Amino acid sequence: MSEITERPGTALSLSHVRKSFGATGVLRDISLNVKPGEFITIVGHSGCGKSTLLRLLAGLDQPDQGEILFDGAPMTLKRNDMRLMFQEARLLPWMTVLQNVGLGLSGNWQPRAKAILRQVNLESRAGDWPAILSGGQKQRVALARALVGQPRLLLMDEPLGALDALTRMAMQELILEIWREQKFTAILVTHDVQEAVALGDRVIVLERGAIGQEFTVPLTHPRDIGSPGFASLEGAILKQLLRQH
Repeated sequence: MSEITERPGTALSLSHVRKSFGATGVLRDISLNVKPGEFITIVGHSGCGKSTLLRLLAGLDQPDQGEILFDGAPMTLKRNDMRLMFQEARLLPWMTVLQNVGLGLSGNWQPRAKAILRQVNLESRAGDWPAILSGGQKQRVALARALVGQPRLLLMDEPLGALDALTRMAMQELILEIWREQKFTAILVTHDVQEAVALGDRVIVLERGAIGQEFTVPLTHPRDIGSPGFASLEGAILKQLLRQH
């Protein structure tokens, strides 16, 4: 029996959420419902509030107004079933790959850490130092670290943005494979519209701190980026983004 099992994803509900920093309004009147196990991607121009929204969901900031509910209840100060991935892997250089994955775990954590490293195809690098890994390998370690605790909610802030195109596509496939297996709720912020369509059940376009439009993606995985349906949806989202200029 695998040490990694599925857990039901978290349901999210945002109602009239607002956030300002000083006199600058960053998010205004955000309302959004996310079903358990849904994969949501968020796109928009720089400064539109994407990362701020993710920080609110992670509990790193608090909304000025509005309500955020997790499974129908207000967010507690500490959730052990939520993880956040950043663009940088943020691995500790004085720890091995295995130790980085198991960071913060207690008890007999090694079997779980080795199991998730096997899922991201890095079991053979468990004893290596982060410094000798490629960028893609470091992000796979970061993904393993995020998933080893079997989160019900995975938040991702441009985690693939610094990778080359081929490595990025391989990481997309890996994230989708583990998401389908574990059934957690996933929310990904990205500047890449193609990536948003390739991964998301819905694509949310943020415009000046508000939801400009939602696009449902009626395509099955794995998605063919060259198909007419994919190209049509990608074009519609790009057109919506271009209207903001």
